[in-house]
Amino acid sequence: MSTDDESFHPLGEEWEDELETMLDDTEYDSDLGMEMAQDAMRVTKGELSEADFHERYHEDVMEEFGEDERPTKEAYEAAQEEAKGTASSMLNAFDGDDGETRRETMKKMGVGAAAVGMGAFGATQDGPAESLSAEGGHSETNEHSDTQWGMTIDLERCDGCLTCMTACTQENDLDAGVNWMYVMAWEDDLHGSPEEGGNTDVYTDFNMGSDFNMLVRPCQHCTDAPCEKVCPTTARHTRDKDGLVLTDYDVCIGCRYCQVACPYGVNYFQWDEPDVAYEDIPEGDERDVDSPDQITHAEYEHGERWVDSRAPRGTMSKCTMCPSMQDGEQGEDKVGTSACETACPPNAIQFGNVKDEKSDPSQHRDHPSKSRAIIHLTNSTESNKSAPSADQINSALSEGDDLETAIGKIDGLTEDVLAIMKAIDIVSEGTEPSGEESNTILENEQKILSAVEAFQQYVDLESEEARDDLQLGDGSEQEAKFRLHQYTGKPSSFQLLEDVGTNPNVTYLGQEPGPEAEQVEGPTKYEDVGDLVDKRQDLLDEETIGGVDGVSL
Repeated sequence: MSTDDESFHPLGEEWEDELETMLDDTEYDSDLGMEMAQDAMRVTKGELSEADFHERYHEDVMEEFGEDERPTKEAYEAAQEEAKGTASSMLNAFDGDDGETRRETMKKMGVGAAAVGMGAFGATQDGPAESLSAEGGHSETNEHSDTQWGMTIDLERCDGCLTCMTACTQENDLDAGVNWMYVMAWEDDLHGSPEEGGNTDVYTDFNMGSDFNMLVRPCQHCTDAPCEKVCPTTARHTRDKDGLVLTDYDVCIGCRYCQVACPYGVNYFQWDEPDVAYEDIPEGDERDVDSPDQITHAEYEHGERWVDSRAPRGTMSKCTMCPSMQDGEQGEDKVGTSACETACPPNAIQFGNVKDEKSDPSQHRDHPSKSRAIIHLTNSTESNKSAPSADQINSALSEGDDLETAIGKIDGLTEDVLAIMKAIDIVSEGTEPSGEESNTILENEQKILSAVEAFQQYVDLESEEARDDLQLGDGSEQEAKFRLHQYTGKPSSFQLLEDVGTNPNVTYLGQEPGPEAEQVEGPTKYEDVGDLVDKRQDLLDEETIGGVDGVSL
């Protein structure tokens, strides 16, 4: 390991020490795990090539594990030459019987990371280094897809209700405290909690969620995932068809090296028998899917790999972004959705194909103020904050109505809502949904545009008088954007730990935690929400990583 005083891990020296202590409790080489994790992050930063990383640790991995299923140096170099810098090939995984035999011999204990501090997730002045290695992680082949599942999460819409965590726990039959998604409130020197002044911005008719500063932390499903690079068995792998970073439970030996190498602290080790037995995981029809013949999560495999639902004893687990949904195993209507997104009351999570510019996460990332307004106007349960449909307008208005009369004839319509509808119309680029999954923002934009077109058949919204009443200035795109910013705010976007170079596939809208940020008690307590537990170790006798309060990241 490095002799430098500074920690190599983004989450800090205390976190790194906890990780090393955790490795000491396993049967595997702690020093090797720490050294590989450090160099895996050097690879993502572009300081070390994939090929040299493999060669550096090949003999040690062979000595420790009796095998090294990571792609060879020659494979990396061949793939890099063939694909001109794209992802390297991944060798075939162990067969299930062999993996099961190894797992049965394990005698380790411990659980994974729970809540952590916040400072490490703050912005840094240095940008990500240019990668010197092959792009992407250890994928199953060197083929590449146009699909990469990911999320855009609006932190200013998050109200801290923890519904996403509950949905994830229920969907995946997780033990209490094994939280694959974490919702955390934070504060730093510039951003306090509500009782100390906190966030005071108020936007007309727009619910901004919680007054707390929030951060939602699922697995980032990195395009270049260091957790993959250290896995000796290829249990941790990236699916070529959709970029999901998954764990093959039949192949995982529980060495926990992936836990050390993850910059985000999102991995868990299942040391005890899961609360929900394999045979007790509900059948497909009990999960309200389309067909009673749908396979169970426990039986679900991609090809021959068991990658979904809770982990069996002695293996690693983390957020999977619901692969059985993405593969249509729960019905075609679930493709392009996730349990956390579907459950989120304020629609703070937008899930979909981040490579598709028409998808919800891409629209939300690229046009945040407009998409915020669209989501709000088409999902609000309050009539005075919802956009009327074209049919409602046509049935209510008559030729010759003036603006005030027309607004009054449509139940719940306000001047503000109409102004935002018109602003959306002005800034719209005319992009139509493609008919693919996760195009709901563009689909709802089309509904708003149709409604504006219907309204303009009765009232001229281009007139100077109408523009003045709707506070749209000269009706230009610039004035329309300003009106949207007044309504929804003008959020910045960021990705966590961009300087590490992992290329995460989760983008955030809202305030980024500063380097001195610390976690604080949020708007909702875990014990008040179903069976949620903040820290798994609260239920166990053995203290494990993630149990130190007040850790500054």
